[in-house]
Amino acid sequence: MSAAHTDRALTIRRAEAADVPIILAFIRELAVYEHLEHEVVATEPDVHAALFGPRPCAEVALACLDAEPVGFALYFHSFSTFVGKPGIYLEDLFVRPEARGYGAGKRLFAFLARTALERGCARLDWAVLDWNAPSIGFYRSLGAVDQSEWTTYRLDGPALVRLAESYPRQPGGSA
Repeated sequence: MSAAHTDRALTIRRAEAADVPIILAFIRELAVYEHLEHEVVATEPDVHAALFGPRPCAEVALACLDAEPVGFALYFHSFSTFVGKPGIYLEDLFVRPEARGYGAGKRLFAFLARTALERGCARLDWAVLDWNAPSIGFYRSLGAVDQSEWTTYRLDGPALVRLAESYPRQPGGSA
């Protein structure tokens, strides 16, 4: 780390409702990096409802250099039936290119690890695109191990609707 890097204060904090615009900006910047910007349809109201609405389903930690947000980690709880304990699933982590090299990514991961342990979680999981060699190298440097025996699947859009509608809801609201 250069002398210029040590002159800046790096902090991690939990996001607040007023941070929704910067969170959405980070989501869009990550999508550009991953060549997936065409998939971003989230709006500020969507992000606000998901993070700060009546039933929040995710949380965000912000990495700040001199109090200015430069990166984020969006995460939520998962559960391991085999272990019988919750986990944390990291959906997205992004640090702006000009802010890399200050340790923000590692500090975000340390924050998530500490949060997981404080909440009694057994593990921290995430996915990475197979072409993203810099990130894969970084994750391995943290001690992370790839789960290459697992293949991720997704059901969304019309296929999700079609399956949901294939069996009508039974009386009393059960499936």
